Amino acid sequence: MNPIRLLAAAVLLVVAGQAMAGPAGCGAAEFRAMTYNIRLDTPADGENRWAMRRDLLFGQIRLLKPAVLGMQEVLPGQRADLVAALPGYQVLGGGRDGAREGGEASPLLVDRLVFRVVSVGMFWLSPTPDRPSRGWDAAYPRIATWAHLVRRSDGRRLLAVNTHWDHVGLQARLNGALQLTGWIAAHRREDEAVLVLGDFNAVLSEPSLQTLLSAGLRDAQAAAIEPVTGPAATFNGWTMIPDKAEAIDHILVGKTLAVRRYQVLAQHFDGRLASDHFPVIADLIFDAPGTCGGN
Repeated sequence: MNPIRLLAAAVLLVVAGQAMAGPAGCGAAEFRAMTYNIRLDTPADGENRWAMRRDLLFGQIRLLKPAVLGMQEVLPGQRADLVAALPGYQVLGGGRDGAREGGEASPLLVDRLVFRVVSVGMFWLSPTPDRPSRGWDAAYPRIATWAHLVRRSDGRRLLAVNTHWDHVGLQARLNGALQLTGWIAAHRREDEAVLVLGDFNAVLSEPSLQTLLSAGLRDAQAAAIEPVTGPAATFNGWTMIPDKAEAIDHILVGKTLAVRRYQVLAQHFDGRLASDHFPVIADLIFDAPGTCGGN
């Protein structure tokens, strides 16, 4: 067997085994989070266009079973496909053009059996966050989608935020980080854990992400209890082994969430990729202090 194909198969078996085996130890407090830029639907992608790869992507989600999933670059037609293919999930959040189906979205998908949605909304990363707008030096309008969630099994509360930062505007990313930290501080309830998902178009050393980390969020990769698996790169550009070993898609957690496992899933299907980004996965534990060896 091709060595690359063998490695991908081994990685998939490890992740699938984790998904089916369930959490160990303090497993009652554990849930899986994922962030995934699914690449917008455009004919320009040729053999990699949405119609040719959507079933691959849906298969990944069904296997991995994240309880909370943040997606980016979701166009209205893709949203409709998600709703139809994944009936176990609520798809939350509208498009950046201002209507429910208006333009590109960064939705949150929430497993109906795991979490109950208390409230949901979105805002624009700009000086006018309450209406469609493009902020600072951004090339496009950028949004954040949020939801207050309650876990059905035990009532634990979670504030989940999903975002997609601009790929051009350095100032837009920095100001967006300041805006996001201010919004979380103002809207987080006292008993809520915090989870931030997204394609940030930035490495962790950039001032924008350092702003989030300085505000008390932690990088899930750095916080993981078990050994980290998968490649360093999260953007693959339709290549199985990316040239740049950089992570621009991140999972960030507040102080009351521990991270058991973290993985970038570099899976392919006989040379085909489900997106030009790899999904990023973290198994998280509520009530981190003093539990399960959490930090």
